Amino acid sequence: RFLQDVFTTLVDLKWPHTLLIFTMSFLCSWLLFGMVWWLIAFAHGDLDHSTRLQRDPAEGAAAAFVPCVTSIHSFTSAFLFSIEVQVTIGFGGRMVTEECPAAILVLIVQNIVGLVINAIMLGCIFMKTSQAHRRAETLIFSKHAVIALREGRLCFMLRVGDLRKSMIISATIRMQVVKKTASLEGEVVPLNQIDIQMENPVGGNSIFLVSPLIIYHVIDKNSPLYDISPMNLHHHEDLEIIVILEGVVETTGITTQARTSYLADEILWGQRFVPIVAEEDGRYSVDYSKFGNTVKVPTPSCTARQLEEDKSII
Repeated sequence: RFLQDVFTTLVDLKWPHTLLIFTMSFLCSWLLFGMVWWLIAFAHGDLDHSTRLQRDPAEGAAAAFVPCVTSIHSFTSAFLFSIEVQVTIGFGGRMVTEECPAAILVLIVQNIVGLVINAIMLGCIFMKTSQAHRRAETLIFSKHAVIALREGRLCFMLRVGDLRKSMIISATIRMQVVKKTASLEGEVVPLNQIDIQMENPVGGNSIFLVSPLIIYHVIDKNSPLYDISPMNLHHHEDLEIIVILEGVVETTGITTQARTSYLADEILWGQRFVPIVAEEDGRYSVDYSKFGNTVKVPTPSCTARQLEEDKSII
């Protein structure tokens, strides 16, 4: 199945493997056509020095021997001619003559093969150097997520930012909770993926990432985090929250996707992100050195369910 889509397979390979494959492709093609040129010269008698001069019976005079390819005396010279044909160097010492139609046909075939290899190589190198995950490396997420009160409700919050000045167009963000669940019939799903709704300053899943944003999810009765308390936030808890940011790179038009995840022990209870956007001399500046910094805030140590049932806890 991987060989049915060879181009994608080559793009997905690591750089050393890709370069090795292309190097071997060129060497094998040069050797193959070098052998073909040597066979043509051997069949035509170009390698036999006794046939360099032959007598024309009609004229009765010595006539010059015309080889298929000039200056081919061995396999080494045939291999060099193969390289000259495929990479179009043309040093001038070897060339095809009109003596052998088969040599002209081989010349055409080798040029086409060389163009195909070059096209595939250039396409793979372009795709590998412009892959979307390179742009995603400058889309950053906070190392930890936090749970704290916002507008009197417990919220799951994280911070996302873009280090480049070029924009991510049509940026959307979504979150999923992955944990083990069991149905009423007793079926156990070890990695159940549950989408959770988010709220952000723009509204909906679309974001305008002109500056770092705090994305938050209100933990209500429809949330899979409804019964999560500080006691559940340890590394033994079977819980992971995956965050996916997707958008179109403004400069290249390629869709990129950045992903991160938060395990239970990477979620801080009763913390809030510190402000990092400040106004200086009429301009806004972002202090990315404080991107993941948090500060403790008063937060009840209870689940969202308990908080909704008893508002006096606040």
